[in-house]
Amino acid sequence: MTANPNVLLEMDRLGLGYEVLDCDPELADTAQFCEAYGIPLEKSANAILVASRKPEGHNALCVVLAHTRLDVNGTVRKKLGVRKVSFAPGEMTKELTGQEIGGVTIFGLPDDLPVWVDSRVADCDWVIVGAGSRSAKIKLDPTQLSSLDGFELVEGLAKEPTPAT
Repeated sequence: MTANPNVLLEMDRLGLGYEVLDCDPELADTAQFCEAYGIPLEKSANAILVASRKPEGHNALCVVLAHTRLDVNGTVRKKLGVRKVSFAPGEMTKELTGQEIGGVTIFGLPDDLPVWVDSRVADCDWVIVGAGSRSAKIKLDPTQLSSLDGFELVEGLAKEPTPAT
């Protein structure tokens, strides 16, 4: 398996049930992965690092279903208690998480990095999350997350996209 070993070690330490799914690293980005492997966007969860800009130094890893949009300027900004926040650049994501964009996951992270999970994720019977590398994904029951330290279910972390007119 080509998942990040630190991610699997943490999941095993936490006693979580999961399945590792290998994937082509060229297909690791959510839309391509879901299309290539027949996974509905509603069952794929994106882990997105956000970083404050005013003031700097406040970060959180947000987990939302792929068919929704992270509410960066609303819920995230208010929850971080900052004036401006944005998606962290790839270099910062790699530096803070040790993981590459397209493989970022909710495990194997620094203890001081909060993980906020949109409440819709917990409503799924299973979801696909990153595996800490672009070469694998993890399938798990998201209800396992609610009892873990450092994970917080957040109502309204994501919004449904508005239909195009």
